[in-house]
Amino acid sequence: MNAVEFILAGMLAAATPFLLAALGELVVERAGVLNLGVEGLMAFGAAIAFIIVYHGGGHFIAFVAAGICGALLSLVFALIALGFRANQVATGLAIGILGQGLSALFGKSYESLTVKGLPKFGIPGLSDLPVIGGLFVQDLAVWLSLLATLGIWATFAFTKTGLVIRAVGENPKAAHAIGYPVIAVRVAAVAFGGMMAGFAGAYASVVYTPLWADGMIAGRGWIAIALVVFGTWLTGRVFLGACLFGAVSLMSLAAQTTGLDLPSQLLSSLPYIVTIIVLGIISADRRLLKLNGVASLGEPFER
Repeated sequence: MNAVEFILAGMLAAATPFLLAALGELVVERAGVLNLGVEGLMAFGAAIAFIIVYHGGGHFIAFVAAGICGALLSLVFALIALGFRANQVATGLAIGILGQGLSALFGKSYESLTVKGLPKFGIPGLSDLPVIGGLFVQDLAVWLSLLATLGIWATFAFTKTGLVIRAVGENPKAAHAIGYPVIAVRVAAVAFGGMMAGFAGAYASVVYTPLWADGMIAGRGWIAIALVVFGTWLTGRVFLGACLFGAVSLMSLAAQTTGLDLPSQLLSSLPYIVTIIVLGIISADRRLLKLNGVASLGEPFER
């Protein structure tokens, strides 16, 4: 397997934690709420999922529990930021710190322990293709994340639910005037985002890297938030961005196979360097941000 085949084979799996968390944050921001606690939500979900799988609970139960824990912790954010109308940036940062602290507390006894991941299976015919065949050999969680991407895209594009979420994010006063429960919609969006972040953390700890180490999320939550801006709040672009960052995260390993004489620290920092560069490029295009941005993002709603 050459470097290109290696990156293509592992790209979707590496992108899945970014994608799941970014999809959840996309829904949250489309509803007009900015939750910067994704990193902590992922870390908390990762710890809960690992503990359950380590004690024989099974991956399905682990993902469900991680999603529930992520949703519950995000509801604390909703209570403070939406119920008491506190600053969303400060509240999100506090919840992120809380989630990381809880993950360190619960995971302390499991440091460096491992669990069994999920098996991979391929699509007959496609998985045998040269070079790109590895793209079609993935575990069940990856395939489900692709379905989730399609589901969220279809929800925003074709359903009344998606229209209501977008209306609440764009003009909450107008949405309230025609009878939509703005706060309830936003709370539901925040809970969904927390659940997806919990799923993302669970995938990172019990499937992609099936071991526990404190700090193993390693900035993926922040990159997921950046992906929403990178994708200009559009589902398809968020997916492509997640694939890009998944591929970049594998380049450090691929570079070792090609014999490149570069410091390992530089190669490990590539995803974060790319994040800064991409955000700089996107932020420079004010027209694009204004066209697809959420008008009331981060603004509290008062009846």
